[in-house]
Amino acid sequence: MARFQSILFERAVLVDELSEPEFFGDLNLDQVVAAVTAGRGEYDLTPFFYAPLRDVAAVHYRHEVLRDLQRDAVREPVERFASSMREMRAHLDQAGKLRYRYQKQRWFLYAVATYSAAVVALRDRLAAVEVASRGFREFREYLGEYVGSPRFRGLVADTRERREDLDRIRYCVHIRGARVRISRYEDESDYSLAVSRTFAKFRQGTVKERRFTFAEPADMNHVEAQVLEGVTTLFSETFAELTRYREQHADFLDRPIETFDREVQFYLAWLDYGKRFTAAGLALTLPRVSTRDKRISAEEAYDLALATKVVPAEPVVCNDFRLDDGERIIVVTGPNQGGKTTFARMFGQLTYLASLGCPVPAIRASLFLPDRLFSHFEREESLATLRGKLDDELVRIHDIISRATGRSVIVMNESFASTTLNDALFIGTEVLNRIIALGSLAVYVTFVDELASLSDTTVSMVGGVVPDDPARRTYQIARRPADGLAYAAAIATKYGLDHDTLRRRVAR
Repeated sequence: MARFQSILFERAVLVDELSEPEFFGDLNLDQVVAAVTAGRGEYDLTPFFYAPLRDVAAVHYRHEVLRDLQRDAVREPVERFASSMREMRAHLDQAGKLRYRYQKQRWFLYAVATYSAAVVALRDRLAAVEVASRGFREFREYLGEYVGSPRFRGLVADTRERREDLDRIRYCVHIRGARVRISRYEDESDYSLAVSRTFAKFRQGTVKERRFTFAEPADMNHVEAQVLEGVTTLFSETFAELTRYREQHADFLDRPIETFDREVQFYLAWLDYGKRFTAAGLALTLPRVSTRDKRISAEEAYDLALATKVVPAEPVVCNDFRLDDGERIIVVTGPNQGGKTTFARMFGQLTYLASLGCPVPAIRASLFLPDRLFSHFEREESLATLRGKLDDELVRIHDIISRATGRSVIVMNESFASTTLNDALFIGTEVLNRIIALGSLAVYVTFVDELASLSDTTVSMVGGVVPDDPARRTYQIARRPADGLAYAAAIATKYGLDHDTLRRRVAR
């Protein structure tokens, strides 16, 4: 058989054993994943988002598949196949719920027939289109060989024979009082035709349709079950073959095809999810990725979790960033509520989504594939740790730096904001020097402007305000020197001396 294991991975990965990464909550990636996978619970897609890719070839493998699926000629047959597979699973579920043996076997036959037809249809439709990705080429080759295999041909032939045998069954139900007798159909007269002819003469003009369709439950009542028992006695060979069929083909589902059906939903979910943003004029793009080049950039990038909440009702502010040769750390300063935390989350989201081989929220992007992604966001004190807020932050950042390498990416937001300016400057300097020594890429959101010019490896970006009204934020984060106002703004807010608070007091 042709080589095919996965439409997602070049090599098999046990994703179902993975758990949610520590940084998901900080970066709001849990919200993104929930939105992407909504309505596809039967596929259990969430674990796939816990398995980032570590090399460029694996990312390109997914990019190629996505490009194929962006074409209607490829996506539509795959979606029809997925619909048929959902129907097949519904038949199997129904078979599992029913009480009577032969009825369960008939629903199982429905399921196999649906599966067989879906596989053949997908083989035919994929054979008729051009596919560029290695994933689809290998799957198409595997599918062709599977459909032509003795195992599958035997399954199809056996399924057809069992259906034809059941379709040939004809019987009569004789009811006299409380007695019901089942007999073979022996060309008895069809009295329905005679009744129709007799009453035809009473038709005058157009007769209004009075027929009503009743919902027919899948399960049988006890009378129907007894009728079925009588029928199985009359046609014992047919139902013996049906029992044999159920036992022989219990494992009819082909594992690689079943895996494809689940994994391809990862791509289809992303394509459906992205429609809301492209319809609103926001870009999603497949980024250039590297494990060596740390010159990264993004144009018109945005926080995907935030966009999920507000699009299309509200506009989304986009931002650019870049790190050139030798630059490793973006230090973000500026006024409170100016979009700094959103920028940090956006940076982390782009990095992680790129490592999943997914489109990223930007018009263009060149990103680094990390070995690990870490986040350090301000948190409330926890009685469980028996530590103060600053102690807890120091323990967490020590853990991050001890595990980080030169290939890691670190996102720090408002770290050490609970301490004094001097302490925040001292601790921040020590932490950034450790990150610089490692060579990691990082974003560091802080109220300490001095950290923005700590080294040639640091780049300063500042949250903007409206020039004529400094109290209004633009939510644009621009690459420029820190202006020395961030800490003043933080102190003013802390003691209720900021513009908004003072204006409310004066209004009273």
